[in-house]
Amino acid sequence: MPGPVLARRGFLSGAVGLAAALTLAACGDDDTAALPTPTTGQAAQSWTFTDDRGKKLAQPKIPTKIVAQVGAAAALWDFGVRPIAVFGPHKLADGSKDPQAGNVDITKVTGLGNVWDEFNVEQYIALQPDLLVSSMYLKGTLWYVPEKSKDTIEQVAPAAGIMLTGKTATQVISRYEELARTLGADMAGVPEAKARMEAATKELARFKDLKVLMVSGGADAFWIVNPPEYPDAVHLKDAGLDIVTPSKVDEGGFFQTLSWENADEYDADVILYDTRTQALKPEEMMKKPTFAKLPAVEAGQLYPWNAEAPYSYQGYATFLEGLLANLKKAKPLK
Repeated sequence: MPGPVLARRGFLSGAVGLAAALTLAACGDDDTAALPTPTTGQAAQSWTFTDDRGKKLAQPKIPTKIVAQVGAAAALWDFGVRPIAVFGPHKLADGSKDPQAGNVDITKVTGLGNVWDEFNVEQYIALQPDLLVSSMYLKGTLWYVPEKSKDTIEQVAPAAGIMLTGKTATQVISRYEELARTLGADMAGVPEAKARMEAATKELARFKDLKVLMVSGGADAFWIVNPPEYPDAVHLKDAGLDIVTPSKVDEGGFFQTLSWENADEYDADVILYDTRTQALKPEEMMKKPTFAKLPAVEAGQLYPWNAEAPYSYQGYATFLEGLLANLKKAKPLK
């Protein structure tokens, strides 16, 4: 969900020189030899993949040293691909794993950055990666790849972008599955997880009478999700849930920004709140009087929403099953 992050951070400009970074990498150590191999049993064959920017990527052999934005890494991990490094929110302040990392074992990958605009270019070059993978909310903009250093980063290794905006979750998952297959993924557990996701999706139709509002809270703003822009929201709507669509959206179309004083702009039986690190926690939002008085909040029908659930069958099965467990406790308020 790019809106709140991009609204606060803005797009950055400029580039980092490649020469200095390459020199530093050449003077570094050979720790990359000890890094885990992402996949095993891959034949020495050529590799191609056309990403969602329309870029046809080609390598003389299947990439094994893969670096991925944490959401992309979580998706690939569930398909059996093991990235050697990640960037984006993967570690919480106490050192534990950020939920956005999904099933990625963060003790076995290198962290190149944990927050917006943080990407250790020198360390990335030293890893000698074969491929970088990231999702995209804006076509051509790799999520969490800093604008100021993107040119340098894309000179080091080919980069594959998977588009999220305007897609269904199933479409995005299929693209990650396609990419994973080209990388020699073993697909262990995929059929079972796909069946779980499909079963949970069908069950969502039982709750079509509930009006659901998807939100994210910031210190000075309350963001209302515009469903067509997010694969998870599209998936929920397609499954039969009544997801509130804001009457007016900000430039870019991802959300509507409200002041906390206007947090009661929309009625809902259920509120799903963004659980990512940068979003306000429920107890913090409850300090906002207008929010605390919302019928769904007073009724205790305020439930977590993993706004960047891994785009894999495992990731979505878990997300949907958790949502179902909460919706079973809810009821229409009018």
